[in-house]
Amino acid sequence: MAEIIIRNLRKEFGSFTAVQSSSFKIEDGEFFMLLGPSGCGKTTTLRMIAGLELPSSGDIYIDGEEVAQKPASQRDIAFVFQMFALYPHMNVRKNLSYPLISQGMPRAQVKAKLAEVANILGIESILDKPVGGLSGGDRQRVALGRAIVRNPKAFMMDEPLGALDAEFREHMSLELRALHDRMGATTVYVTHDQLEAMQMGDKIVVMNHGVIEQFGKPQDVYDKPATMFVADFIGSPSMNFLRYHGNVETGATSIKLQNHKLTVPKMREPFEGDLAFGVRPEHIKLTDKSTYRAEVKATEYLGTTQIITLKTAHGVVKARAASGDVAKVGETVGLEFNGKTVTLFDNQTGRALRSELNEGVLAHG
Repeated sequence: MAEIIIRNLRKEFGSFTAVQSSSFKIEDGEFFMLLGPSGCGKTTTLRMIAGLELPSSGDIYIDGEEVAQKPASQRDIAFVFQMFALYPHMNVRKNLSYPLISQGMPRAQVKAKLAEVANILGIESILDKPVGGLSGGDRQRVALGRAIVRNPKAFMMDEPLGALDAEFREHMSLELRALHDRMGATTVYVTHDQLEAMQMGDKIVVMNHGVIEQFGKPQDVYDKPATMFVADFIGSPSMNFLRYHGNVETGATSIKLQNHKLTVPKMREPFEGDLAFGVRPEHIKLTDKSTYRAEVKATEYLGTTQIITLKTAHGVVKARAASGDVAKVGETVGLEFNGKTVTLFDNQTGRALRSELNEGVLAHG
């Protein structure tokens, strides 16, 4: 398997810039997620790494070799598409063996390799079935087998579970991660599903309009967002923002919101202007002891928890509470925020201000 290094990667289509000077490193054996909304540049980035698109500028290193201007056939990677990309006139066995036969591998080796991959994926019973009659999950297993059988340096996966229904998609995501762990493969995986990225990835790149907003471990991206876009895109419900005009001093451990003093992590930089006080729903507590008040607008029962929508003087927020907590629509309640988890943002640029919470993380953004 291989380490992949991306330096100042850029892709232009005429006057449109799809990817803007992206740089990151994918460690050998890492499950690496490219995450973002449609049109953010994640698939274009994947296709450039794979050699299906050549970059306008920048460097791509796979296993120490510079490959930015080399075609896909010279990069020793395997690509798994969302729509399976199987040969419909062949059965499963022939679909799996075709890449090896086309490379001139002796038939005895092809047979042994085929048996090994079929065992890994649990598809021995469907080897002689036509692919057209298979379920979506089995077809995706065959598509993965087509990639695995070549034993490439790295796997490129473009939303490979996107065509599956929700229940089976969750099952296959667990299988795919387990398969990755068994093989120790370097995998680059594109998705627009933040839950999928958080569940499966070792590292995540969050992209927006061709720009990398943040790069890091899933927990860091969730707990310490570098921008308001990341804070809003990651999480369900997403991070709340209380917007206000004020100032922050270096070393401050609280801010003034009208007449309310709210705790924040120790700040590492000063700021004055339009701010956003960012807090996750699970870090808001309803309590009569707080003087910061809000009106309950709606409640959403989710089994063990409920989502409570509240109207404050600085915007609408959502709190995640235990299902047994009583919150009646129309009543006024006090809100308490977990100050250790708060992120302050420049509301104009969307950039997170440096604090004790995110120290050492924002440099990756």
